[in-house]
Amino acid sequence: MGILRTLDIVKGDDQIAASIFENLAPHFLDVAYSTPSEYVSWYWKKYQESRVGDDSTNNVNGKVFEYILATLLVREEILPIYLSAHVAFVPNVIYDIMLYTAARGPICLSAKTSLRERYKQADLEAIALKYVHRKSLSYLITMNQKEANSVNQKISTGDVIGLDEVIFASSERFDNLISELKKMTFTDSPTVQVITSNQIVTADKVQKLMPR
Repeated sequence: MGILRTLDIVKGDDQIAASIFENLAPHFLDVAYSTPSEYVSWYWKKYQESRVGDDSTNNVNGKVFEYILATLLVREEILPIYLSAHVAFVPNVIYDIMLYTAARGPICLSAKTSLRERYKQADLEAIALKYVHRKSLSYLITMNQKEANSVNQKISTGDVIGLDEVIFASSERFDNLISELKKMTFTDSPTVQVITSNQIVTADKVQKLMPR
């Protein structure tokens, strides 16, 4: 059993991307790096070199990128991490990587190696999240700097309204994001209670008043 599966970073039948990632280095906990962006760049370069001549699908590329980001969060002790996460009252959306703080609620890291039109999906998911959790943050992490700059321009003009920022993972801005996250206090996601009240009439209370 690989370390990704032991940590629950991998679940189910995702054997291909998990095996590829685990073959890039003997153990991700032993990979030396000085900055978070260096860790991502090192792994992404190793992955690209390993796939020369291989027609890897976008799904495999994306999963390996998610594993790189997830293992970085482990290395930086930004925990707990929720992967392929569902959020209560946000139907039909599976978020790549989620964190939770009491102060802001969910923080989403959407992982896409390249964007093209796919940033629109991430933006819609961020909008849906903000409808329920107004203070939530949504970051789109990518390996394409030009596309990141383009979408950030759309954010600044209001054409993209859900995403807080698109960040190139091999940049100093990514290092700053990790530093910002490390200053936050992350907790387990709370159990959602759909209805709350301090005035609850229960069957037990009624039964105690019923004549015997």
